[in-house]
Amino acid sequence: MTPDREAFLNHADELLGPRGFTRDPDLIAPWLTDWRGRFTGKALAMAAPATCEELAALLALCTSHGVPVVPQGGNSGMSGGATPSADGSALLLSLRRMTTIRKIDTDNRTAICEAGVVLQSLHEVAAAQGLRFPLSLGGKGSATVGGLISTNAGGTQVLRHGSMRALVLGLEAVLADGSVYSALTPLKKDNRGFDLKQLFIGSEGTLGVVTAATLQLVPQIAERVVIWAGISSIRAARALLEHCNRAMGEALEGFEILPQSSLDAVLQHQAGMRAPLRQDHPWHALIELVADARGADTLQERAATMLSEAFAKALLTDAAISASEAQAEAFWALREGIPAAQRAKGAAVQHDISVPAEQMPEFIEFASSAIEAEWPGTQTFCFGHLGDGNVHFHVVAPTDAVRGEWESREGKAISRRVHDLVTQWSGSISAEHGIGQLKRDELERLGDPVALDLMRRIKAALDPAGLLNPGKLVTLAPRPSKP
Repeated sequence: MTPDREAFLNHADELLGPRGFTRDPDLIAPWLTDWRGRFTGKALAMAAPATCEELAALLALCTSHGVPVVPQGGNSGMSGGATPSADGSALLLSLRRMTTIRKIDTDNRTAICEAGVVLQSLHEVAAAQGLRFPLSLGGKGSATVGGLISTNAGGTQVLRHGSMRALVLGLEAVLADGSVYSALTPLKKDNRGFDLKQLFIGSEGTLGVVTAATLQLVPQIAERVVIWAGISSIRAARALLEHCNRAMGEALEGFEILPQSSLDAVLQHQAGMRAPLRQDHPWHALIELVADARGADTLQERAATMLSEAFAKALLTDAAISASEAQAEAFWALREGIPAAQRAKGAAVQHDISVPAEQMPEFIEFASSAIEAEWPGTQTFCFGHLGDGNVHFHVVAPTDAVRGEWESREGKAISRRVHDLVTQWSGSISAEHGIGQLKRDELERLGDPVALDLMRRIKAALDPAGLLNPGKLVTLAPRPSKP
């Protein structure tokens, strides 16, 4: 190690103290591999500042010594965006000590949270005040506010409330040089130029490190109805979604789809799970309807009417309505168990994609047939958020495939083909999981050249040395194309 690096490590240790800085490889090791186990790196050390001021001083120190920084929240991302490279040159920056919920404003329905606040903790604190934060996902027990903002996370309630972009009212972030962008006060009208906070939302820590945010809260749910419906086709699912939208309006908070094969995988993989319906159906829909105190008295009646009309129009073939909160949660457990169940089935490649919502049924039919025809023996599984045009397009390998080998050969070719199809259908190769390092090269290959150039210009302006989360999302210079 060079004298300069040793001097940096000593200064960082002095700045943060033993609770905020470590070079112990055993303490660092659990945070060097991404959640999916696809990427493993090395780190110079791990820093965990407790305040925005400590982080600002640390990043100024990193810039002065030319030390790269990889920010990390709950390490629950899907694209390797919080994993350092294998060369061990970067400092791993943990935001997990910044866990203060600074304020809950019940009158204005807002919360000011630090970056390390775990999503489930925010849910619990908001609920104690009769409010809720309307974004949820399977990893809510580990995902942090900073990570959710940095990846512009979505989840199961985007249909009604939008992704993190729609829920962040104010932001605090530290730039590469240690300066602090502070705009936590939300203003409904503010025409002082660019909406700068939006630069950091979805930038995956490449422009600055989010330290706190003012988030939108909504009234607590007073009544909830969850419906599990059996459907004849993906096109019928789209028609059912449109019917639910017209009949229920803002009460429709979630509309998830899954094929029978995905439900079968969950029932086989997870003990104690039961099928909601007596018979199999080609497709299933999970519909969530909610109301606050103003609409609670009529929600059950409106839901029953909506369902009766859907049967009359032959939009579904069977349905079960949750009779209790326990049953509602059991329905959702089936949906949330799909990723683990499909991982257990063997080698596979996963794609988090979106196309215009009205075209999703046709895309699923076309792309599934194309992939299964071009790679005989594979099976496609599409499930997810039909209401906002985002599905998880998984391709499972033939039964004789060797896990690891298949993904690195056929799997890469399949992903390239899926991304080509998505682009041809005017969609996105990353709907909610971010680009990270997993899709960086594909974004470079398929992204709009003007948009990529603008992203590189912004990166160069805010992080000219390229020290913030290097190798993720976008690089400062175009990557050379392979002959």
